[in-house]
Amino acid sequence: MGTWVAEVVADRAYYERVITENGHDPADVPFPPYAPDRVIPLTGAQVLIGRRSLSRGTSPQIDLREPPEDPGVSHVHAVLLARPDGTWNLVDPGSVNRTCLNGSTEPIPLNVEVPVGDGHRIHVGAWTTITLRRGGAS
Repeated sequence: MGTWVAEVVADRAYYERVITENGHDPADVPFPPYAPDRVIPLTGAQVLIGRRSLSRGTSPQIDLREPPEDPGVSHVHAVLLARPDGTWNLVDPGSVNRTCLNGSTEPIPLNVEVPVGDGHRIHVGAWTTITLRRGGAS
């Protein structure tokens, strides 16, 4: 089946589309001057995407609270669910700023499992893009 990883990046092109389409002032939510790319192995039956919070008891495997924290990400923003065939489904359980796929700014439906696979890009928050890769980093 192979291993899966999530490549997490601050995506300037997606950020600019979000700012433009939503009419936000970039000064209110500036793009980070430095945001290191991260590669996170996907393990277990589900992988939580969000922001860690001790008071709320959330500890996501893909923690977007790490500097620079994406202000548009909910504590429990989205969940990747492992499927028996080795692929993944994505669910947005009700994030404030929603979850989009593959460059679209049209959000996926809430609480609906959406199949995702190798090379799919998950957009959350103001600038975060998570690219799924089967077999490790490219």
